[in-house]
Amino acid sequence: MSRPLLITDCDEVLLHMVSHFGAWLDEAHEIDFAFDGGDFTNAMTRRNGAAAPTRDEMWALLDGFFATEMHRQTLVPHAADALETIGARADIVILTNLGDHCHAGRVAQLEAHGIRHRVVCNQGGKGAPVARLIEEFAPSATVFVDDLPVHHESVAKHAPQVWRLHMISEPRMAPAVPPAPHAHARIDDWREAESWIAERFEEGAAS
Repeated sequence: MSRPLLITDCDEVLLHMVSHFGAWLDEAHEIDFAFDGGDFTNAMTRRNGAAAPTRDEMWALLDGFFATEMHRQTLVPHAADALETIGARADIVILTNLGDHCHAGRVAQLEAHGIRHRVVCNQGGKGAPVARLIEEFAPSATVFVDDLPVHHESVAKHAPQVWRLHMISEPRMAPAVPPAPHAHARIDDWREAESWIAERFEEGAAS
């Protein structure tokens, strides 16, 4: 019988990113970052009074952070322990929206925190790559974990049989972001999430 499959995001699910990104913007670019959820562009304010970064500039700043600052990122509490327990009975894939040039860095970063699972880089919606992983693994049940509602919507469209868990590990951001409409549940703590995931594996595919 096939094993269940956990497909999980990395940033703000396994590793804290936003707090460290905000600290780097402060130190290196004199930009203040507001932890109130929503669009990253609207969260940035230049301290010199110049216009806020455009969307293109925001993406460039994010690329710069991941190119040189991934060492800053810290492990989300209980994430590694939960993956160790889940991995005893299920396959685990980390599906992260980074360019392929960041793959080796992300793998090494996660391994430094004791997380050693397959890493898949992606750009855009995650529904199609989730569907491809399901075709590859043919799991008995699949759970998808991500912090961004847009990816839950994408997975609901391309792989509706997947259980979808919305998680935001950043405590300064989580209260400002409502539960994703296309997720089955919202849980921001891995201790509770681990139990929920185990229950979904027992249920089989989502209806």
